Amino acid sequence: MSKVLIVAEHLGGQLNPATAKVVAAARAISPEAIDVAVLAADPAAVAAEAARIEGVSRVLAVANPANEHPVAQVYAPQVAKLAEGYSHVFGPSTTFGKDLMPAVAALLGTGQVSDLMSVEGPSRFTRPMYAGNAIVTVEVPADETVVATVRVASWQAAAGGGSAAVENVAVDATLPTHTRYKDLSQAKSDRPDLQSAQRVVSGGRGVGSAENFEIIYKLADRLGAAVGASRAAVDAGYVPNEMQVGQTGKIIAPELYVAVGISGAIQHLTGIKDARTIVAINKDPEAPIFEIADIGLVGDLFKVLPELEAALS
Repeated sequence: MSKVLIVAEHLGGQLNPATAKVVAAARAISPEAIDVAVLAADPAAVAAEAARIEGVSRVLAVANPANEHPVAQVYAPQVAKLAEGYSHVFGPSTTFGKDLMPAVAALLGTGQVSDLMSVEGPSRFTRPMYAGNAIVTVEVPADETVVATVRVASWQAAAGGGSAAVENVAVDATLPTHTRYKDLSQAKSDRPDLQSAQRVVSGGRGVGSAENFEIIYKLADRLGAAVGASRAAVDAGYVPNEMQVGQTGKIIAPELYVAVGISGAIQHLTGIKDARTIVAINKDPEAPIFEIADIGLVGDLFKVLPELEAALS
């Protein structure tokens, strides 16, 4: 029978919602057990949160001062040790997972399945290629441990309400001395996290300037939404690159995605195609974004957005 080990992503004592989506992917295998590993200096709070995810069998809490910060080279040897006896080792296809899981796969002497979208069997999965224009089926040899990152935009999070046991586990692994944590530089915002937000408002080159992006922020705040941007807007210097949505940015799947002044390059569409409802506002009626939008509005964003904001108030 299959047994799945999931590496929990967390920061600042809070579990990343991506972990519950990885649990959903693991449940699709119908394994004998799903265990979640929480590596931290003090994993108690995060472990308790992970234990409440429905479908989790056990939470393995690994306390180590070296785990205070999520450094892949420090986590990987410990995860590889924990992986003994498991048929699958999963992590989210986020910056955290993309950094960590290849190192785990290398230590286990196996390949990695990236951006797992669906499960067709214990060792057979689908994943996107060519900016999502092709979906391929990959099969891992039956005698190898399956190491994979899960494309969280493709999965609904497992529900809460679980009551898994939390076990404190000591891991005897040699940790590297050549890699150490220096600092974390990240944008501060009172708005929802872009990658897990249920509502997102994004602006593109059509917004025109960094100053004009204020109109995007105002609409997002009215909707209680996160703010994103196209690569064109990022390259033009309107917003920082951590706001970029698309193939080379963040892949998201909100309930509502509002694209403002975004033409709809294929690289951007790759990042939003799993959104439940897509609303496009653009003055060009031929913009490609309208081909995938559920609701399209042709108009000048500087006239439409103030009217929309007024209607919402």
